[in-house]
Amino acid sequence: MPEPLSNLHGNWRLVSLETERQDTMERTQPWWPNPNGYLILTADGRMMTLVTAKAREPGDTDEKLAALFRTMMAYTGRYRIDGDSFITNVDASWNESFNGSEQTRFYTLDGDTLDIVSAWMPSPLDSGKSMARGILRFRRE
Repeated sequence: MPEPLSNLHGNWRLVSLETERQDTMERTQPWWPNPNGYLILTADGRMMTLVTAKAREPGDTDEKLAALFRTMMAYTGRYRIDGDSFITNVDASWNESFNGSEQTRFYTLDGDTLDIVSAWMPSPLDSGKSMARGILRFRRE
């Protein structure tokens, strides 16, 4: 039975992030252990998320600015719940390819732990665009 929607509302701090490639089922931590990030799900149907690598240098050169972009993900939009998934209609994103798209995330909630798995998609972290999915764990704040 799905969780009541109100159990998902709130601020969630990122605990872990892994990616899994569809062709090999290999899992990696693209931004090393202990990434930074938050997921916010509001009662009025807005979600926002920001995820960054833990070790990042200030962007005072073109190369460092590009590295900052490669070590972050962020998007926001209106979301709806459908069974064990929430679907976000993205209206602003760090990556223009997400804007206007629907992003599906499957979730399980166990107390104050929220596990989220994305649908399979071309990896936004891989320029070769391998099919992959994100596996994230959040704790309620």
